[in-house]
Amino acid sequence: MRKIKYKKGRKTQPNLLEYTGSHKRLESEMQLFVYDDLDFTEYQQIEPADFKRCIDESKTNWLNLHGLNEIPVIEAIGAFFKIDTFILSDILNTTRRTKLEESADSLFFNIKSILPTENSDNISVEQISFLIKNGVLISFQEKRSDFFTHIRERIRTHTGIIRTKKADFLLYFLLDAIIENFFVTIENEEDKVEELIVLSKESTDPAILIRIEKHRDNFNFLKRSIIPLRDSLYSIKTLREDELCNVIATESYVYFSRLHQKCVELLEQIESDMGMLESASNFFFSSQSHKMNEIMKTLTIVSAIFIPLTFIAGIYGMNFEHMPELQYQNGYYIIVAIMFLIVIAMVLYFKKRKWF
Repeated sequence: MRKIKYKKGRKTQPNLLEYTGSHKRLESEMQLFVYDDLDFTEYQQIEPADFKRCIDESKTNWLNLHGLNEIPVIEAIGAFFKIDTFILSDILNTTRRTKLEESADSLFFNIKSILPTENSDNISVEQISFLIKNGVLISFQEKRSDFFTHIRERIRTHTGIIRTKKADFLLYFLLDAIIENFFVTIENEEDKVEELIVLSKESTDPAILIRIEKHRDNFNFLKRSIIPLRDSLYSIKTLREDELCNVIATESYVYFSRLHQKCVELLEQIESDMGMLESASNFFFSSQSHKMNEIMKTLTIVSAIFIPLTFIAGIYGMNFEHMPELQYQNGYYIIVAIMFLIVIAMVLYFKKRKWF
């Protein structure tokens, strides 16, 4: 029986803040958006010392942090907003799965953002964390990216209803942008799967099978990333029913239900795509088996043709003294002619039976 091995994430102490990601050379940068329906202010390169002066609790505040390598900055954010140390540890530990932590006055969301890698079969993964507390939404990103560029433009230009809503609606918008990246990644994977299906019908190169297994691993990774996200979004419904968390407004729960439905659609799409990969793999092995059968059939026909010839050659290769045909003057030519006729007759017979 095949053993199932569990790959553990990197172990860190709950009260020890250590960034475990790969972007360890990036400096931390923060931007702050403060807005409501009538007013908007944007702060670039803000420092923790500016929080008290810039944050307006009567409006919606979005503090966005790029770069998690500078631990003092993370500690300063945690101290100002009174964030528990174990939540800060989860933000810095990028090996953790997607999770949701809620309390009466805060909501913490940890998610994996996934995009395809250009000119490669690999997938790019970044952990993004969100925390809503006291009307402030804080987002923690490992590096600069354009995931939320369109959201920033909506806030700046007052497009849509985002400026009329609170931080919970902004969280919905940010999560929706990340989930859209899943759709982009799956669409990119589907294009490559279609290419592999065509190649599996045209070639028996073992490299095709390696690529098929690589994309199967990609789909499994996507599935493992989406399932906890789906479960976390579903648990928000429980928050509404039990009234355990006051961070999300009653009218905003419907938006998170839409995100849950998108996750269900993603999982169904992945199952369908994995079925296509399975078909490509089966077709590849069938093509190899067919090619092997054709080779074996050719070798078998050649062997069958030479069996009677070998039999005749074996008889006249015996060293008996009295063999009548040895005295014939044209015996050699007669035997060669008989062998030739046997070959012609067998080839015609095999052709008539459509064996080749």
